[in-house]
Amino acid sequence: MTAPSGRFKLGIVRDVLNAAGEPFFGTQPLEILKANPLIDWEYTPERVKEIPADWAARYDALYVNSSRVSAATVAREDRRLQIIARHGVGYDSVDVAALTEKRIVVTNTPLAIRRPVAVATLTLLFALAGRLFAKDRITRAGRWLERNELMGTGLVGRTLGVVGGGGIGQELLRVSSPFGLRRLVADPHVSRSAIAALDASVVPLGQLLRESDFVVVACLLNDETRHLIGADQFAQMKPAAFFINVARGPIVDEPALIEALRAGRIAGAGLDVFEQEPVDPQNPLLRMENVIVTPHALCWTDECFDAIARSGLQGVVDFSLGRRPAHIVNPQAWQEG
Repeated sequence: MTAPSGRFKLGIVRDVLNAAGEPFFGTQPLEILKANPLIDWEYTPERVKEIPADWAARYDALYVNSSRVSAATVAREDRRLQIIARHGVGYDSVDVAALTEKRIVVTNTPLAIRRPVAVATLTLLFALAGRLFAKDRITRAGRWLERNELMGTGLVGRTLGVVGGGGIGQELLRVSSPFGLRRLVADPHVSRSAIAALDASVVPLGQLLRESDFVVVACLLNDETRHLIGADQFAQMKPAAFFINVARGPIVDEPALIEALRAGRIAGAGLDVFEQEPVDPQNPLLRMENVIVTPHALCWTDECFDAIARSGLQGVVDFSLGRRPAHIVNPQAWQEG
């Protein structure tokens, strides 16, 4: 891929800025751009839910956080856009098929996100197992003696089931190894030898659900995984088991999850993602005491976002210089030469 003659123009979508107008990943990753004088870059004029076609005509590259990139974004003949760089690993907000048809490269940052999401998953697991929030509530309310009724769940000898054995799932296996957990993975595409090397086993989803004390969703959202976990799956889980989703909300049939929690078919849930985001303030999950909720941001740390931004911006720089970016989602869109 050869960059067009003249200067290469990058638009960083404005939703990466905090209330002070600074990038939430800090300013250090921007040095990657400043060191490449052939790149002109700026923040886009406004925050948008969907990238407009005008921006595709204005920029060679867009660095995108949460805004959607649709077929309409790239439909015009005056399109200049050649690369979309996602700030993060998921790309369900991007119409990859439409961009591939136009030979527009899509990149993500799979390595930068793995350890932070794995640690965030353990944060939810520990909080649920130790009944952290319930114990916080009774302590603040002066109900000290109720601690006898809030016995937690020990981890040694318990089973952790991971739905999705990709980069995040495998990193979760690594960081969970010291805690005495038996580990299972359900993923029809994963290498069994790679999972075995991490002292875990690949099993069918039904077996994982039946045997796990903690079920973690860590797979990509696509047509195959949308509503992968629904009423039938919750019915297979142990009544004492906990459910954790750190992937994407629509992988789970949310009404089925709500009903399973209400009926006591599972013990509780830790959710960093929802089917609708931002989550509806009236969502029953927000009022359930056996549910821990976070705003699709539990893994957000300075370390995490610095690494994501460095990876994502380096991919844009490499592309502008005619080099293949490290993490291309749609390799068929890449054109050598």
